[in-house]
Amino acid sequence: MAPTLDVTHIGTATAVLEINGVNFLTDPFFSPAGTSWDKGRVVLQVTEDPSLRLDQLPVIDAVLLSHEDHEDNLDELGRQLLDGRRVFTTVDGAKNLSPRPAVHGMKPWEEIDSVIAGKKFKIVATPTQHVPGDECTGFIVTGEDFGHGRDGLPNAVYFTGDTVYIDELNSIANRYHICAAVMNLGNAHVPISEEPNSPRMQITMGGKDGAQLFRALKADVLVPMHYESWGHFTQFGAELKQAFEEEGISDKICWLKGGEKVSVL
Repeated sequence: MAPTLDVTHIGTATAVLEINGVNFLTDPFFSPAGTSWDKGRVVLQVTEDPSLRLDQLPVIDAVLLSHEDHEDNLDELGRQLLDGRRVFTTVDGAKNLSPRPAVHGMKPWEEIDSVIAGKKFKIVATPTQHVPGDECTGFIVTGEDFGHGRDGLPNAVYFTGDTVYIDELNSIANRYHICAAVMNLGNAHVPISEEPNSPRMQITMGGKDGAQLFRALKADVLVPMHYESWGHFTQFGAELKQAFEEEGISDKICWLKGGEKVSVL
């Protein structure tokens, strides 16, 4: 037995992950093209409309929110989806989103057993390294009916959240058989400070980093997203495809199509 996974990409880090028939929404962002936010050291501006509007979504059963303090991962429209739904996010994020009793703040490697849409799931928070000083989390989703894979390990689906490659993530392969790794890529860079000509720091993975993590995870399929629509990204679809070809993993990639349900597992 293995989990089923269909992914409907909406834009950037926003997608519906339909796992065993239950709809998890990642990082809700629904602002139209041209919307911008001045963050001091960088102005965030989205260049493409989301592929689905709020009123076009399927029923959303739970939200996997990697962080609530960056508008490109949670905007005002997306916040409407948090009320009354189970939301898994960071500890600081849960405090900032209170009072919402169904919001769970999670520390790295913390596990929560939850019944969602009548099915039992285990949600595991994973470490990230994004913007220094700001909390962010990734997620492993698994459950009793996911079955077991490589070396008898529990099958699972992994959503990286926004992160660069860090060695601590290698240990996931010792705990779970990752059937599909949904990765936020784009090789995003932002200035270190608000000073003119400030050096820039990397805050999400590029194709080479993603391939390195994919191999460390011993995962079956890599599902790339978060590589379009923003000026602080430096690696888009064509560059990403080339990087995967150079890394020799092109046959392991499942590309998404905006607004269309893609069968991954």
